[in-house]
Amino acid sequence: MFGTIGHARFKTENREALERVLQGQALDAVAGFRHGFVLFPDGKDEVYIVAVFADRDSYYANANDPAQHERYLEYRALLEDDPTWADGEISGSD
Repeated sequence: MFGTIGHARFKTENREALERVLQGQALDAVAGFRHGFVLFPDGKDEVYIVAVFADRDSYYANANDPAQHERYLEYRALLEDDPTWADGEISGSD
C-alpha cells in the first residue's frame, strides 16, 4: 500500500464544513483508493488527513488527476494555509 498524511490548520468556524467536505470526498470513486481517515486533535484547530491507496501507481495517478486538484481546492478553501504532506509506503495489516 502507498499513501499520504497531511497536516493543516483551520479556523474554528470552518471545522464542521471541513469535516463534511472531507468525509464526502472519501466516498468518491477513485481507482486504487482503499481508505481515508481524518483526525481532529482535541482542543486544536488542526487536522490530519490520511489517504491510503492500493499501490504507488494508483496514488500518483490520483495525485496527477485534475479531478483530485478540484477536490483539493474545495477543502483548501477552508484551511488557514497549505497542508504539509508526507507520502510513502504503508506497512501493517489491513
